[in-house]
Amino acid sequence: MSCGEPHETDCSEVLDHLYEYLDREMPEGDCAKIQVHFDECSPCLEKYGLEQAVKKLVKRCCGHDDVPTDLRAKVMGRIDLIRSGDDVPDQPVLDTGSTGDDGRSTSLEGANPPGS
Repeated sequence: MSCGEPHETDCSEVLDHLYEYLDREMPEGDCAKIQVHFDECSPCLEKYGLEQAVKKLVKRCCGHDDVPTDLRAKVMGRIDLIRSGDDVPDQPVLDTGSTGDDGRSTSLEGANPPGS
């Protein structure tokens, strides 16, 4: 998307990093560049506002579900393995059909990690 107007930071670059901006996962200088862009570009500001509203809605509607303790521990263990650079076994985090303390399925079968 581009509004057709020239900007110091291109619309496509701003939108490519929109979620990092929303989640406050960017360096301060990059955040400032995006804020300047929003001040100049109403289409990008509108897209930001929409994504911000969706994020708030998801948090309000889905932010109260408790993750089963065993699932959380296994996922965090897998993340630690990946971060340490160790070989990660090519197997599901949990066996198919596992259930948490509340009886809900905790299987991640068929779930793909980001970027796969």
